[in-house]
Amino acid sequence: MTLLRRVMLLMCALCALGAAPVHAQSAESQAQAARQQSQPLNNAPVWREVRSGDSHYTTVKGVETGVLIQSGGQTWRALRNGPVMLYGGIVFCAMLVLLALFYKLRGPIRLSGVKTGRLIERFNTLERTAHWSMAISFCVLALSGLVMLFGKHVLLPVFGYSLFATVAVICKNVHNFVGPLFILSVLVFIVLFIKDNVWQSIDALWIRKAGGLLSGEHVPSHRFNFGEKTWFWLGVVGLSLLVGASGLVLNFPNFEQGRFIMQSANIVHLVGALIVMTLSLAHIYIGSIGMEGALDGMKSGYVDETWAKEHHELWYDEAVNAQPAERQAGALPAAARI
Repeated sequence: MTLLRRVMLLMCALCALGAAPVHAQSAESQAQAARQQSQPLNNAPVWREVRSGDSHYTTVKGVETGVLIQSGGQTWRALRNGPVMLYGGIVFCAMLVLLALFYKLRGPIRLSGVKTGRLIERFNTLERTAHWSMAISFCVLALSGLVMLFGKHVLLPVFGYSLFATVAVICKNVHNFVGPLFILSVLVFIVLFIKDNVWQSIDALWIRKAGGLLSGEHVPSHRFNFGEKTWFWLGVVGLSLLVGASGLVLNFPNFEQGRFIMQSANIVHLVGALIVMTLSLAHIYIGSIGMEGALDGMKSGYVDETWAKEHHELWYDEAVNAQPAERQAGALPAAARI
């Protein structure tokens, strides 16, 4: 009797387990029938399964071809068109306003002494070529990227659909082709300048005095000061390579990366690009209108002796000792004369 009773209990348990899915399916069917009464053509169970992300059968073979709808696409769209666009635009515009106010209140950083006319080579031809290649490609990518991200809200109301569509397509193609060139120029730039961008103990003095930006005091530094070194490691090595790598993932979608990888790469690309563009505004400001004589080094490769002493005193001493070629302006090529 005991064995028979155990067999009976086991059979009852199996029957109960088998009936559970039937009961659940029956409950779902009843719920769907009730839903059809109040909401005709509402086929929620089917669309719930479609949006589940599960892979089903398809005659087309490829990455995620069995997934009809990937719900992550809506998350990506909401993130891109929401926080990324909103806060990225605010921060970028805020930097422009801050630099304009700083220029109005502080003005450009002038030389304390008088130019001597004696010039010192700051950048050779290869270094300047690498810098301008990176700078020009960066500006092209920044402008085309801003058009693609904000153009629908800023340019479309002004240009209209036809003109904006043409501009957007041009920007997209230019962006795709210039991107790899930018990455190449960044790599060359890093190789050329990495040896002069190692942080040293003297940089602590620059940090304490904020580079003399507000006080006007001249803080001694080597070839590059702490601010320039930080921009090199953060803006060039860190963010530019991150943006470049994520851009390659987007530029070449034929390596079987799924939609989640593409969406993640796009968000990383956007956030990184907005940050590096915002920071680059300060770099461009200081290197152009923000500091007297700063642009000369990248234009001709030479800077005046006074500029070198006031802004990079330690580098000036090293340059004078290493190469007694402290030549008169008249002895330099015409392109190098100030």
